[in-house]
Formats: sequence, structure tokens, C-alpha cells
Amino acid sequence: MESIQSVKQRFGIIGNNNKLNRALEKSIQVSNSDISVLVTGESGVGKENIPKIIHQYSHRKHAKYIAVNCGAIPDGTIDSELFGHEKGAFTGAAKRKLGRFDAAQKGTIFLDEINTISGTMQIKLLQVLQDRIFQRVGGEHPIEADVRVIAASNSDLQKLCDEGLFRKDLYYRLSVFPLEIPSLQQRSEDIPDWVNYLIEWFNKFPESITSSIKPISRALSGLIS
Repeated sequence: MESIQSVKQRFGIIGNNNKLNRALEKSIQVSNSDISVLVTGESGVGKENIPKIIHQYSHRKHAKYIAVNCGAIPDGTIDSELFGHEKGAFTGAAKRKLGRFDAAQKGTIFLDEINTISGTMQIKLLQVLQDRIFQRVGGEHPIEADVRVIAASNSDLQKLCDEGLFRKDLYYRLSVFPLEIPSLQQRSEDIPDWVNYLIEWFNKFPESITSSIKPISRALSGLIS
């Protein structure tokens, strides 16, 4: 197995916190199975690195890796975006459109901000995980879904289940293998590494200081209190 340090270098991950290293180790360990993985953690902790690592070390690495930010897709179009649609399925559907699950066949799909999807989409995603099939909007026949599903949430899905906002059966299907990424506030020993990285970055790209200062201050604000 490739060393954790080389994995971090390959994917641009900064820090040497034990919890972070353990999450990376687990990512590699689970890579060659096809079980669903749920990545949790605050916004900005780098959750998007985990599915990339899992895909690159899996038997699916030669197929496509498709990342979808569910929170950025309007509720009225997410069905078509994920599963595609047939010609004439709705007004403006002039031809068949393949969805993200079509594009990810034999590969991996990463569903970020999974907590934002509607109840209807939760049911359709549950069918994909249970029966390994999906159906295009306006389609009459199910399509086999040979896709590894990895999801991420910055909200507590268990709490959303308790509040009736997220299906428990879907939560259990998604979280077969849960992975939590610690925030920078939880790994303060990594702050010097981040400071050195930012200094080197700004020395190389000084023009990026103005555009970067706001997101950096937001990321570090929790450390000051």
C-alpha cells in the first residue's frame, strides 16, 4: 500500500494530524470494495479529496470519476441532471440527454451536499443503491447502474433523519462506510504547515492575495475564538 505521506503529496493534502491520517488510511482500505461511503465534516475541510482517493486506488480507476454538487443544481432539473431524460419527456426536451450516472458507468460518482436533495430524489437514489438500476425522465425501461456511489454532507444526516428531513433507509445505504474529516480547528498542530503553504503560494502567485483573503479568513475564523 502506498504511504500516507505520498498520498497526501499526490492529492495536495496538508497536515499530519492522526485523525486526518486515519481517514486517509481508511479511504485506501475501502477503495477496492464497491460499498457506499459517506464523507462528513465541516465545509472547507477537503471532503472532496476522499472520493478522488478512493476512485484512484480502486479497480474502477480507468473509468470516469464524476463529481456532482447536488446543492448547486435546481430541484426541478436535478432528476434530469443525474439520470438523464428521453426525447419529449418534457417541454424543451428536443433529444435524449444522458445523465451523470450514465457518464459514471463502470466508474465512481461523488454526490456532494447530499443533504440538499428533495424527498423525491432521495427515493430515486435509494433505488439506485438497493436495486442498482435507474430510469431516465420519460424512460420506460430501467438501466443498470454499474457505479460506485460516494456521498458527502456538511450537515448531520442522522439529525436530519430524526427531524424527518432525510430518509433513514437512504442514510443507512449511504453510510455503510462512514468517514469523518476533522476540521482545522480540531487539528491545530497542522496550522504551521498551512501557514508555510500559504506563504509559499503567495510568494509564487502574489496576484492571488486579494481574491484569496476572504475565503482564507473564513476558514481560519473559528481558530481565533
